[in-house]
Amino acid sequence: MLSKIPKWNLVLILVLVVEIIVFGLMNPRFWNITILLNSFNDFIGIAIIGFFVTLVVITGGIDISGGSIIGLTSVVTGILSQVVGLNIWLSIILAILAGGLCGLLNGVLIAYGGVQAMVITLGGMLLYSGIAIVLVGLSGVSTYEGISGFPMEFSQIAYGKVMGIPNSVILFLLMFAIAYILLHLTRYGRSIYLTGINQHAAEYSGINTKRIITSTYVLSGLSAGVAGVMLTSYLGSARADFGSEYLMPILTVVVLGGTLITGGKGGVFGTAIASIIVGFLQVGLQMGGVSTQYIGLATGLLLIISVAFLGISSDFKSNMKRLITPKKIVGGKG
Repeated sequence: MLSKIPKWNLVLILVLVVEIIVFGLMNPRFWNITILLNSFNDFIGIAIIGFFVTLVVITGGIDISGGSIIGLTSVVTGILSQVVGLNIWLSIILAILAGGLCGLLNGVLIAYGGVQAMVITLGGMLLYSGIAIVLVGLSGVSTYEGISGFPMEFSQIAYGKVMGIPNSVILFLLMFAIAYILLHLTRYGRSIYLTGINQHAAEYSGINTKRIITSTYVLSGLSAGVAGVMLTSYLGSARADFGSEYLMPILTVVVLGGTLITGGKGGVFGTAIASIIVGFLQVGLQMGGVSTQYIGLATGLLLIISVAFLGISSDFKSNMKRLITPKKIVGGKG
């Protein structure tokens, strides 16, 4: 059975086990299952966006606008429900759709406009955060205080439980299942891989690669919308700066999960394990008394090490093998 699991995923599982043991020895409270399950609220946004950014990266693209979409979605939720007075559940749906529209704009400009994904999503990151700040200003609420006063049922999205299992864990599993099914069990998922491996060959085989690429950015935007709603429920207010620190952790869980930044290879299962590793790393360092300023350092090291290791395991090894292998001398004596 283990032979069917990719080697990198086995490495991630081993890292997760070692992490749990080490942090548990540092602080035995880390082994409290209730604390670990509740900690999902702290990294659920990173995880669910990471699931669908994985799809984007497999196509050969990149999406760094997720954090800004979180802030915009949060503000839209607050304004629609608290300022306009719409039903909270309708506000949530419209806010998530707003995130999807942001992803659609990214995808159309990248796939049909032929602009580099890094440029578009960087511009989108600045645009969406700017729109969120403007909306907060127009609502007459302080940017730093945010929009508050949400009903109790809204806070239950983050703090509620089903049969003792926190909603954040349930949402994690649900979003993982959706991403896994789309990527690994459908024709759509195979088209994503083919597009990332060779877009021109995929087009010749009848795949509408532009539509595939666009759809992955839409899914990424929708997932950022869900993350924005979840984070707003967790923190109890809507602010434009929510998600501003999510960029590096999102990229870390995608790359650490085994998805190549060049596209064509990766998987959602690795992203799921990597997101738990990053989430537990933050919790473990905090419980171990490590200053929060070093948490970003640890995440950055994970990103650099994972990129370097994955690169070394493929291109570097093959190049070194060619250099080390002695060349055959052609011809006889000169």
